[in-house]
Amino acid sequence: MPSVSSRDADGAAEVRRPDLSVSGNAVIDLDIREIVESDLPWEQLRGKTVLISGAGGMIPSYALFTLLALNEVHNAGIHVIGLVRDLEKARRILGPAAGRPDLSLVVGDVQGELPAIDRVDIVIHGASPARPSLHAGSPVDTIRANVQGTFSLLDLCVRSGAARFVLMSSAEVYGQRVDDGSLVAEGDYGSVDILNPRACYTEGKRAAETIAVSYHAQYGIPITIARFGHIYGPGMALDDGRVQADFTADVVARRDITLNSDGSARRTYTYLGDAISGMFAALLKGDSTAYNISDRDGFISIRELAEVFTAARPDADLHVRFREGVDLSKYNPVSGQGLDDTRLRALGWAPHVGLRKGVDRTIASHEGTRA
Repeated sequence: MPSVSSRDADGAAEVRRPDLSVSGNAVIDLDIREIVESDLPWEQLRGKTVLISGAGGMIPSYALFTLLALNEVHNAGIHVIGLVRDLEKARRILGPAAGRPDLSLVVGDVQGELPAIDRVDIVIHGASPARPSLHAGSPVDTIRANVQGTFSLLDLCVRSGAARFVLMSSAEVYGQRVDDGSLVAEGDYGSVDILNPRACYTEGKRAAETIAVSYHAQYGIPITIARFGHIYGPGMALDDGRVQADFTADVVARRDITLNSDGSARRTYTYLGDAISGMFAALLKGDSTAYNISDRDGFISIRELAEVFTAARPDADLHVRFREGVDLSKYNPVSGQGLDDTRLRALGWAPHVGLRKGVDRTIASHEGTRA
């Protein structure tokens, strides 16, 4: 059987694994195999019908691939319903998975009336405009997808007899806090300027979380809220506008990375495969309502992240440069905030891929090569 391999942080070859052909992308399939081989109580998902909204998105598609891989590796008998707005686009993104009998792709928009779906056991709500440019240009669509979509999908959970609801939320729910370099725990909320249209995403996610806990209180819907931080990995659109996408595009094109600031802002950057394993750990083992899905070891500055990206392809001899006029004398390597992963790690989760190997895999997936 064909196999793929990846390199560890020092460039040494890892153990080769039998290929798992779910996505059609060698890097993604390697990630998915590692996720389904992790020590989680996967039997809880046996025979379940799982609906994933926004199934063609970067993060939701990894959840979809994971569930399909469980059928191959663990004979789990899961049926996945992928709710998508654009069927042809979803088929391109999902590749060979789109034609599987254990996946049904359904066209619908969570901003409006959902298509008829009889019954589900679990809903994973991942449909939400994620690009910052969409928040600025389409604030109404952004907040409606989060608020109306959450209502509609939770109503489906009620009709299904208290199906479990998993919300893919965001670190943005924490708002603005004192920029002291601390890691933000699940109860550390800050302020939001609600009169700024850019708050459409933050307030939309906050509202979605409150709607979810309200359905739990009134209807007994079991809920899990997964707050994702800065996620990068395969499937990331290179014109996304966020730094991790820009850096990937630069390295793939063999361009030096040019920063428009001193790069001092720090965030927790988490590899997509690690994030999805964290979400499933929260779902299958968690007893709290909300979990930060992040890797504290990826709590670094933009400048440091750029250096990790350039170092990932030493043969290209790439460098980190700064836009003319940037004042590097004010660089503060401790400023910024990241997500505290203590609650998630208490479930036994730990990142398997990590930052340097994750950057290597991300680049490789866009180069069309094996990690």
